[in-house]
Amino acid sequence: MSTTAPGTPATVTLQQADVDFVAHLYDHDPRAASFGLEASEKLGIEPERVYKTLMVDVDGELVVAVAPVSGQVDLKEVARAVGGKRAAMADPTLAQRRTGYVVGGISPLGQKLAHRLVLDSTAILQETILVSGGRRGFDIELAPDDLLRVTGGEYGDIGKP
Repeated sequence: MSTTAPGTPATVTLQQADVDFVAHLYDHDPRAASFGLEASEKLGIEPERVYKTLMVDVDGELVVAVAPVSGQVDLKEVARAVGGKRAAMADPTLAQRRTGYVVGGISPLGQKLAHRLVLDSTAILQETILVSGGRRGFDIELAPDDLLRVTGGEYGDIGKP
């Protein structure tokens, strides 16, 4: 377990669940066009292992979609994965209020309110993935199955190149 990780709700959640993780800090540039690609570049980790966390509104329910920064999230597939019909990106203000995190630092872990989570199935191919640690400039590396276990999430084919 990491002992040098900043204390965020995400790290507290992992520590309470006794999940091994590695903290990755980097100097965030507020002018970065893509927070995920910035993390990949600054940490020297291939973008296929760095995952972004998006809040998606599926038929009025907020759902957490986690997919590689090297591609996009297919909103129709997110809806299908949770048995919904229509999906759109959640309002950023609502996402911040419901998760307790700022946009660009939303972690799939330790959110203020529990949300259903779908992790792109490409994560199965990785021993570990990186997700936001709960603030800009901070990522957490962990096993994809640990992420699902802690969040109660599931795999789904929600990403597209």
